Amino acid sequence: MKHEIDPAATTRDRAFRLWMDAPMPMVTFFRTLDVTRLRRVARRRGLKFNMLMCYCIGRAASTVKEFYLLPVGRKLLRYDALAVNTIVANRTGEVSSCDVPFTDDLAAFNADYLRLTGRVRETCTDHDLPDSMVIGTSALARYEIDGAVGMYSGIFNNPFMIWGRYRRRLLRTTLSVSFQFHHTQMDGAHAARFLDALQREIDRL
Repeated sequence: MKHEIDPAATTRDRAFRLWMDAPMPMVTFFRTLDVTRLRRVARRRGLKFNMLMCYCIGRAASTVKEFYLLPVGRKLLRYDALAVNTIVANRTGEVSSCDVPFTDDLAAFNADYLRLTGRVRETCTDHDLPDSMVIGTSALARYEIDGAVGMYSGIFNNPFMIWGRYRRRLLRTTLSVSFQFHHTQMDGAHAARFLDALQREIDRL
């Protein structure tokens, strides 16, 4: 569920007043993650690397309360649930969008991920969860990129992560990611805390 709230009753009131009318309110951070453990777990347990990334993103975001807030239009909304979006290559060779509800249960999240992305792949129809605060992701797993700055359309204010191919170096595997967020939703310290939490979730997967 989602509810409209009074910004003045939250810690984001000043940010709401400062950034809602800004022509470019989005901020992008870049980070290189150590995904050695994530890649090892994926290989040993026969799980998809991208699914595990989405799961760790959801776990890390759930520890930062600002992720449950989102400016939509001229309103500030509070959400009760999170979801992680993934872009799916569908059977026509194009791409579709799939929101996967976040749950702390890895087996349940994996089952939802496989079921929903499989349906989207076959039907070529997006799966949206409008009552969840959705974290967007885009994995360009075939390509080596150092980072990407997302487009600000003025329609979608959701946080968004992009990454390319991971890099193997001796005993370590690294992944460069970009994280874009609306300044009304969170400050730089919140975003940095989220990225630190994401690294911790990967390390203890």
